[in-house]
Amino acid sequence: MMLSVIIPVYNSAPFIAETFHDLVHYLEGLDRDYELLFVDDGSRDDTVAILEARCRGQSRIRLLRNGKNRGKGYAVRKGMLEARGEFLIFTDADLAYPPSEIGKILAVLEAGADLAIANRVNSESRFIMSPAFFGYLYTRHVGSRAFNWLVRKALGLSIHDTQAGLKGFTRRARQLIFDRQRLEGFTFDVELIYIAQKFGLRLREVPVVFRYFSEPTTVSFLMQSLASLRDLAAIRAHDRKGAYR
Repeated sequence: MMLSVIIPVYNSAPFIAETFHDLVHYLEGLDRDYELLFVDDGSRDDTVAILEARCRGQSRIRLLRNGKNRGKGYAVRKGMLEARGEFLIFTDADLAYPPSEIGKILAVLEAGADLAIANRVNSESRFIMSPAFFGYLYTRHVGSRAFNWLVRKALGLSIHDTQAGLKGFTRRARQLIFDRQRLEGFTFDVELIYIAQKFGLRLREVPVVFRYFSEPTTVSFLMQSLASLRDLAAIRAHDRKGAYR
């Protein structure tokens, strides 16, 4: 069965060539049919030029482009609905989750799950990070746990790490979820899980290796948090209007 890997990208020029190489190297080693889709979300740097040069002549690799920056949720949905695989996985462009973690998600889907979600707070998960970020880790962990608690209370979700940027879907789950997805920003992950639980899909959380590369500024972190709170209210409003039927 074909595996589709979707990579949303935005202003990723500093690392996208290495990402391309590492992903292709990993996928070629799986010895199975696959396709790799990069979805550029209106990058203003050299991301598109770099990817166009590397995708040229590659039958298994495609570059999709948004006319303007729409948000990670929009880019992931576009890639998912364009993909042809029976199993579909998206992950972050900076490979915060090493390519080998794709295999863990795939194995869970092949074992019968409809939706497989990376869980960074699982006791078996492992972080790889620079000592320079040790001071941020506790604050970020507390913030993440507080948001997850709010999600569980507000929406009744049972998932422990909704915002992990590595998730996999069967083709049936893809159709049910992404045909109904509305959010285009970073909280789209919560909406995906909310829809999945409404349809009674089988969700599995998967321990992973996570590479902690960077820390957002306080301002961007606060802005993202406020946007996420608005999105939780939007999910409830969309549900009341019947968007997830």
